[in-house]
Amino acid sequence: MADTSDTRTPAQIEADIRRRREVLAETLDEIGVRVHPRTIVGDAKAKAVSHVDHTLGRAYVQVNRVVSDVKAQLVDEKGAPRLERVVPVALVVVGIVGLLALGTRRRKG
Repeated sequence: MADTSDTRTPAQIEADIRRRREVLAETLDEIGVRVHPRTIVGDAKAKAVSHVDHTLGRAYVQVNRVVSDVKAQLVDEKGAPRLERVVPVALVVVGIVGLLALGTRRRKG
């Protein structure tokens, strides 16, 4: 059998009850703040912004890597353009732009 005798005085018991009520009141206030619609929306927005920032950061790194790789293909170690690679790329770009220009001109007419 458990010992149910309590050696606390009534004043001590009242003080314990008062402390417990204060702790419960703080906990209820915290819960009220956490489940408030503005808090929930704010948390959701913060999580979405964090995810977008992370995704954009990864995309930025990937784009920088691609640009560096392309630059390494078109420029030599000294920084001079590699004409044997730049000229064909320039011709392809001019051809694509020309085809796009012809395509838009035909649709308008």
